[in-house]
Amino acid sequence: MIIVRAPMRISFVGGGTDLASFYRHYPGRVISTAINKYSYVSINQPPLIKKISVRYAISELVDHPNELKHNRIRAALLNLGIESRIDIGCFSDLPVKSGLGSSSSFTAALIKGLYAYIDKKIDKQELAEAAAKLEIEHLKEPIGKQDHYAAVFGGFNIFQFNPDESVDVMPIHLDFKKRLSFENHLLIFFTGITRSASDILTEQKSKTGQNIEVMKKMSDSVFDFRDKLVAGDFKTLGEILREGWSRKKTLASNLSNPIIDDIYNEGIKCGAWGGKILGAGGGGCILFIAPTEKKNTIRESLKSIAKKHNLLDFNEIPISFVQTGAEILMNSNY
Repeated sequence: MIIVRAPMRISFVGGGTDLASFYRHYPGRVISTAINKYSYVSINQPPLIKKISVRYAISELVDHPNELKHNRIRAALLNLGIESRIDIGCFSDLPVKSGLGSSSSFTAALIKGLYAYIDKKIDKQELAEAAAKLEIEHLKEPIGKQDHYAAVFGGFNIFQFNPDESVDVMPIHLDFKKRLSFENHLLIFFTGITRSASDILTEQKSKTGQNIEVMKKMSDSVFDFRDKLVAGDFKTLGEILREGWSRKKTLASNLSNPIIDDIYNEGIKCGAWGGKILGAGGGGCILFIAPTEKKNTIRESLKSIAKKHNLLDFNEIPISFVQTGAEILMNSNY
């Protein structure tokens, strides 16, 4: 039995500049942190099962990977030449389409687990690229690479996506007190609104040419965010987040909607320094940076807004930052 987990992430600024349509012309940059919400994969080879068994929201039992409905597992098994006698289980701390990179953290955990299953080594850079390649090239998802790197490397990082397809990983070292203080200034809520990231990112990719100057500013703002973070200037971080969200909303028509705007504006009105929708946009989770003394006011006000819009699944998500990326929790083969 092999059990693997990979963390989800919060991306602060630069999201969208990790798309190849942009970084092939100008370096894309994202600053993000891994969080204590995970995708898990279990892999086993039961002695009495000769088929391929896969369990997620549904259960599948097939003779060959080609017959699987789960596209990521199907592609991963075919790429590695695994065609029989395997049992794979999948579960997650949070639902898909939350904007926290759950799909990519699952893919990273899956590939790491399958490499262990066939007793092959894979380093972090190779794993991040393999996960990105599976989703972007094999499955034709119109996404960038940031989520795969965040899931594999863990910690607080700047990822720079270069025109030659290389990726630079620049860790940000925060002492414990500053990291904890920053965590305490964050509020994350699941809006209860789900969306297809593919639809949003497809439009954004198609408009890269006309948005390239805005996206350059988004990429460059990553270093300003890092400097203010290291200095502990959380108020300015909120303002950078607020400006970044304003820029990002210009990239595609469906990044926001009246309900999201209502939630966002209420958070700002109640004292948050800034915020943004996490992930591609259109729904999922919303992040605020706020003074600690304003957090309860923001919580209560947003609950009222959610009730007004009948968002039954609206809920706060407590998080903390984590340093480890994709890791094997158990491998009974050794």
